[in-house]
Amino acid sequence: MVSDGSARRSTGGRGDGSEGRRGLSRKAFLRATAGAALGGAAALGTAGGAQAADTRALQVTKIKDLTGPGLTTRFRMEATDLGIPARTPDGRTLFVFGDTFEQARVGGGWWRSPVALWSETTDLDAGVTWSGAHGGAAAEQLWFYEHNNPVFSTVLPSDVITIGGTMYLHAMVNKGLGNVVWTEIWRSDDSGASWQHTGAKFPANHAGGLFQLLTWGRGNDGYVYVFSTGFQRDKPLILHRVREDRLTDLAAYEPWGWRDGVWAWGHAPTPVLEGRFGELCLRPLGGKWLLTWFNAGDYRIDGILMDYPTSNLHTAHRRTLVWGGQWGQEDDAHVAQLYGGYVIPGSTLTDLHLAVSQWNTAQGWPYRVMQHRVRGFV
Repeated sequence: MVSDGSARRSTGGRGDGSEGRRGLSRKAFLRATAGAALGGAAALGTAGGAQAADTRALQVTKIKDLTGPGLTTRFRMEATDLGIPARTPDGRTLFVFGDTFEQARVGGGWWRSPVALWSETTDLDAGVTWSGAHGGAAAEQLWFYEHNNPVFSTVLPSDVITIGGTMYLHAMVNKGLGNVVWTEIWRSDDSGASWQHTGAKFPANHAGGLFQLLTWGRGNDGYVYVFSTGFQRDKPLILHRVREDRLTDLAAYEPWGWRDGVWAWGHAPTPVLEGRFGELCLRPLGGKWLLTWFNAGDYRIDGILMDYPTSNLHTAHRRTLVWGGQWGQEDDAHVAQLYGGYVIPGSTLTDLHLAVSQWNTAQGWPYRVMQHRVRGFV
C-alpha cells in the first residue's frame, strides 16, 4: 500500500495488497480527493457557478456506525464501504456495498464486491439494523468472479433501482480504481436473493467517458432519469433518460444536450453541472427530485433539490449536507475522508438520512459506512 499519502500512480491497483493492476490505487484515489482539503475547513461555496449557499443552519447528527466490529462481524464483513440502499419489491431495504473484507482493515482477508445486507428498520431515527445478508450466514459476493483476474480487478456497485418486481444493479468493472473497462447491469427478481446478468454491457468510453458512474431515479412518466459522470472524481455531470422497459438497451438512452441555443432530448450530451463529481444518488422525494453526491472538488457531500431532472442545476436549491474534516477534529457534521452520501429509503426532504462512507487511508481503518441525519435542507 502507498504509505506516504501521495496521490500517485500505483502498480497495486487496489492499494490493498494486490499486485500488477493498472489505475490509481484505492488509497491514492481517495487520498487525492481528501488530502488537499484536510488542512482547513471546507467552505460553503459552490462549484460550477451554482447559486450562493443557503446560510440557514442545518442540523446534522451522526446516528450510528452501520458497519464494523460488533455490527457486521457476524456477516464476516468488518470492513466495507458505500452501502447503496433501495427498497426491495417485498418491502425491505437492500444495502449494496463495495469492496468488503473480513477483518477491520482494507485488505483484511476474504475480499468481496459487491455484497448486500437487508434491513427491516422502519424507525430511521433509531438507526438502521440488519436482518440478514445475501448468501446466508456470511455476506457473500452477489455473483462469482475472481478478483485480480487478467481482465479486471474488482466490480463496484454504482446504483440500484426497483421497477415492479425487479431490482436492477448498475456495476462498474474496474482494472484498478479510475480505470473502468466496462459497466454492466444485473437484475434480481427475488428482492436481492439472487442476481443474473441482463446482457447489458456498456463501453467505458461511452458519452466521452461520462457514462461510467451513474445514479438513476424512476419518474411517474414511464422514464428512468440517469445522471452520470466518469469514475475519476474529476469530471462533470450529464443527464440521460430511458424508458423503464428498455433499461438494459444502451441505444434507448436519450441524452439531454444544448445545441443551437436550445436544451433538448436527443442532442449530444452536454454537462448540466461542472465540478468534480464522485458517488451520486438521485431519488424522487416529496414531489421533487433530490440529487446528493460526493463533491470531490470541495471535499463534502452536497444536495440539490429540483422540480425535474431537466431543471437548471445552477439555480436549483443547493446545500452542503456533510462537510469533510480532519482526523481528530471530527463532529457530527464534519467527517474525515468522507465519500458516498446515499439517501436511505424512509427519508423525507425535512428529515434526510444518508449512508456516508469513511476510510482512513493512512491506517486502513476506519473503513466503514455510517448513518447521518440531516434536518433543515428545505
